[in-house]
Amino acid sequence: MTAQSGKDMLLKLDQTGAGSFLTVAGLRTRSLAFNAASVDTTDAESAGRWRELLAGGGIKRASVAGAGIFKDKTSDAEIRSLFFAGAIRDWQLILPDFGTVEGPFQIVALEFAGDHAGEVTFELALESAGELTFVAS
Repeated sequence: MTAQSGKDMLLKLDQTGAGSFLTVAGLRTRSLAFNAASVDTTDAESAGRWRELLAGGGIKRASVAGAGIFKDKTSDAEIRSLFFAGAIRDWQLILPDFGTVEGPFQIVALEFAGDHAGEVTFELALESAGELTFVAS
């Protein structure tokens, strides 16, 4: 497999709640992290006192982060309104030649910055808010 271009990793928002996905414009960086908490079932009879974990136990979660510049009135306005409403909406993260992760996320951080001689930038962070699906490319 050849290297993939980072610009092909897309973050999309279901703008209507009906599966109409809109690309979040202006993103220069995007990341996706999966995490799963473990459930420790170790007891006095655990072999050699080694920790034992419950298979399939614990809480799974995904975090998405992105940073860039605002370029599109539609996606910019939608992101701001979702953040201030604390709303949960379906999002897609498309990873080139890997697949698509889709499901409910909430915007948990939205930051703005600007330099006197530069553009206004933003950063956003999303946390999963339910079951996610993955469809391989």
